[in-house]
Amino acid sequence: MYLGLHVGTATGHEAAVATVASLGCTAMQIFSGNPKTYRLEAVDAPALERFRSARTAAGIERTAIHTSYLINLASDQPKIANNSLRLLRHDLAVAAAGGIDFVNTHLGSYGTRDREQGFAAVVQLLEKALAAIASGVYLVLENSAGAGALCGGTLEELGAFVRTLNHPQLGICLDTAHSWAAGYQIDSAQAVDRFIMLVDQCIGLDRVKMFHFNDTQVPLGGNRDRHWHIGEGLIGMAGFRALARHPELQGKTAILETPGDATDDARNMQTLRLIFARARSDDAAPLPTGS
Repeated sequence: MYLGLHVGTATGHEAAVATVASLGCTAMQIFSGNPKTYRLEAVDAPALERFRSARTAAGIERTAIHTSYLINLASDQPKIANNSLRLLRHDLAVAAAGGIDFVNTHLGSYGTRDREQGFAAVVQLLEKALAAIASGVYLVLENSAGAGALCGGTLEELGAFVRTLNHPQLGICLDTAHSWAAGYQIDSAQAVDRFIMLVDQCIGLDRVKMFHFNDTQVPLGGNRDRHWHIGEGLIGMAGFRALARHPELQGKTAILETPGDATDDARNMQTLRLIFARARSDDAAPLPTGS
C-alpha cells in the first residue's frame, strides 16, 4: 500500500511534501484551502505545478485532496447543496491542475428529508461534478460513521451510488474508524476477511481507491466519528496488521488522520510502518501495544 498522512499546507506545498517525505511516506493528503469557509481561492497553476514537481522528487506517488468540512451534498437546503457542489468542483479543478489523484469528500446528512429522495438529489449533484472531471482524477466518496441521517454509513448505500452513477472515475474511501463506528468489525484477521468480502460484494474492491487509517475508542456500532492513535484503540494492532497483510488491499492508498500534533503524526506513522514491515515478513514476533 501507499502510506501517508493528512498534512497542513500553511507553510507551503513544498514544506508539506518535505514533512511527509521525512516520515517515509509515499502518499499524502491536503486541503486545497481553508476547509471552514465557502470562499474559494483562485487555482494557482504555477504553484500546483511546483507542488507536483516536489512530490515527484520526494517519491510521493499518491496524493489526495480532502474537501471542505462545509460540504453537504445531501442537504435539502438548495443554497447549501449548491455551495457544496461549487466547493467540490473547485477541488476537482485544483486536482486537475496539480496532477492530484483523488478528491475525497464526505456526502453530508439528509436531515429530515426522505432518504430515497435525498439519495436521488445527491446523485444529481455528483453527476454534475463528474461531468467535467479531468482525466486521471478520481472523485472518492468517504463512508460515514452512520449516525442519524448521515449519508454513506453503510456499504450497501455506497455501492448504490457506485452502481447508479456508473462512472469510471468514481471511487470509494473507507475510513477504518467510521467503519467500526458503523458496526463493521475489523479487529482481527477473521473480521477483516469478512469485511473485505462484504466490501467486494456491496461495492467492488476495484472501486475502493483509498483508506483512511484511524483507530478509535468508540464502541463497535457506536455511530460516533472519533479518531484515535494507531494500535491504541479498539481496532488495535491486530486489526491494522490484518489490513496490512490482506492481499486484496495491496496497491491501495492509506492515509492517516489520527489526532494530535506533528509528534503524534510521526509516532503514528512509525507504528503503521512497523505494522507493514512485520506484515511483509515472516516474523511472528508480537507487535507493541502502544507507544
